[in-house]
Amino acid sequence: MPELPVISGRELVKFLESMGFRVTRTKGSHVRLRAEDGRVTTIPVHGDKDIPKGLLRKIIREDLEMSLEEFSGSYSRYKGK
Repeated sequence: MPELPVISGRELVKFLESMGFRVTRTKGSHVRLRAEDGRVTTIPVHGDKDIPKGLLRKIIREDLEMSLEEFSGSYSRYKGK
């Protein structure tokens, strides 16, 4: 299993926007994003705090409908590694 990156909510929102997601609303410290194919996710943006590993894993598997390997590869390419 690939090691998940340590990522803040703000950085995850930017990454998802680069993947084609669009911000549909912001309520408090939570940002709601939707892709054209209907996938929807909510990302907590609590300052510069990192997203907990369990929540990140849930977002990747259930909301983004990606495997952990696909996400890690896409994020590495996004970061230029």
